[in-house]
Amino acid sequence: MTGNVRVLIADDQDAVRAGLALILAGTPGIEVVGQAADGEEAVALCRSLRPDVAVLDVRMPRLDGISATREIVTDGLADVLVLTTFDIDEYVFGALRAGASGFLLKDTDAEGLVDAVRTVARGEGIIAPGVTRRLINAFATSAPAPSAATLAAVRELTPRERHVLACLGLGLSNQQIADRLAMAESTTKTHVSRILTKLGLRSRVQAAILAQELDLPTP
Repeated sequence: MTGNVRVLIADDQDAVRAGLALILAGTPGIEVVGQAADGEEAVALCRSLRPDVAVLDVRMPRLDGISATREIVTDGLADVLVLTTFDIDEYVFGALRAGASGFLLKDTDAEGLVDAVRTVARGEGIIAPGVTRRLINAFATSAPAPSAATLAAVRELTPRERHVLACLGLGLSNQQIADRLAMAESTTKTHVSRILTKLGLRSRVQAAILAQELDLPTP
């Protein structure tokens, strides 16, 4: 990205919201452009301010963070990083299915929060290390099989796009994919964007989960 990463923060606890804003606004290259106390306000501010990243709590009045994530991502208003106190499977799966690019716990330190915001702003995904293995195991054992339409869409991907999708399943960053497939990082970003569009997915995390479900061969 060029310029500052523009961030919106949504949390119903004033002290938490202020603390997050203090950390992020004090970091070079990050600008806090708005704050919201509930999900509805978060969606409205995303429509008017168009931040690069929306950092959303899960439990908020009027509209919860998962529902807000779904609206924000579906309408292309921002990439979403869900930040919550609660390490609960329902929240993790709900956030990722809604299209969140990241899921982080509030016990993450300041450096981890900043890194997560920058990772999401680059168009990549991040999941709290403590829930990653459980997430993969849960999807491997209980996720519904991809639909016939999804399988048909995967078959329509170009060979290069299938290679990129397989690399997403390994959790590789855009730069790591570019290095592995010997192409420019900007080309990788283009392929990822096209894959999401063709497969009707909201985030690269969803693409990574699909790649794991399909057990795609990695280049």
